[in-house]
Amino acid sequence: MISEKKTGFGNKILSNKIYPIIILSIIVFVAVLLLMLVNSFTQEKIIAEREAKVTNILQKIYPDMQDFELKDDIYIILKDGDVIGYSFIAIGKGYGGEINTIVGLDKDYIVKEISVLSNTETPGLGTKILEAFFTDQFKGLETQDVKLSKDGGKIDAISGATISSRAVTDSVRAAIEQKVEIIKSKNY
Repeated sequence: MISEKKTGFGNKILSNKIYPIIILSIIVFVAVLLLMLVNSFTQEKIIAEREAKVTNILQKIYPDMQDFELKDDIYIILKDGDVIGYSFIAIGKGYGGEINTIVGLDKDYIVKEISVLSNTETPGLGTKILEAFFTDQFKGLETQDVKLSKDGGKIDAISGATISSRAVTDSVRAAIEQKVEIIKSKNY
């Protein structure tokens, strides 16, 4: 009789409509815990790789750079302890999503170079923002000239990728304006 009561009780639980919900909740809980665990291990590596990529780009933009400091999201580029330039990341909204561009300025706030750090633009068209024929147009420009030529600036848009071109130019100009104001106000 005792065994019948246990079996009957067990069958009652298994046939209950709440059982699948409990099992599914446990599975979801375990999956979330595993994702959090994996994220905690990989997050540090992702950050380290991004920092290494930024450092490599900074060394390309400033070949004589010996060191840099990061203040207010601005990389202050140093040589022999003296400031030789400033760099920061400009974020724009392109056709395919966010475009992150590293902007390098000399100490007189003239664009030294830009480099697209990441983007999700259309391969073969929007990704032409990565190519030198587009990015080299920024070299030597003052802030007010960082606009598409059809908007009164000195940057030629990529044919068929005007949204991507505008996203880069607008974000770079806006970031320069914002960061130069911070640099001047904090006397970096």
